[in-house]
Amino acid sequence: MNAPLQMPIDVNTIQTLIPHRYPFLLVDKVVELDVEGKRIIAHKNVTINEPFFQGHFPGQPIMPGVLIIEALAQAGGVLTQLSLGRDAQSKLFYLVKVDNVRFMKQVVPGDVLELHVQVKRVIRNMAVYYGEAKVDGEVVAHAEVLCAGTRE
Repeated sequence: MNAPLQMPIDVNTIQTLIPHRYPFLLVDKVVELDVEGKRIIAHKNVTINEPFFQGHFPGQPIMPGVLIIEALAQAGGVLTQLSLGRDAQSKLFYLVKVDNVRFMKQVVPGDVLELHVQVKRVIRNMAVYYGEAKVDGEVVAHAEVLCAGTRE
């Protein structure tokens, strides 16, 4: 990107960076970005309108842990695209490995899921991210995520 981006980065801009769309776009807004330090903080507003709450679980809605991890991976994808100045059509990245996952608390409707992600290392067409998902400043989950890009 040539011009510095204004914070927050909204969902319309996010959709130009990664290919995900409803109901699978899990990043609503970027609130902090440090391209040099390779760090991002993004938000996912968790609402009862999410389609997964119909079955997970009726009467006691809880955001599935795998979707929390996916949200962290998507925030990492936004960071990578912004760091490299690319858009959603440039290259696809796929989640290929998840390590050291831990879930500490449930995420429920009404929560704002804060996605804190940093790049640990880049190896050719792969990136390893460390992510923490927080609600009200408290860590609810963390994981290391490996994503690999398609060869250009």
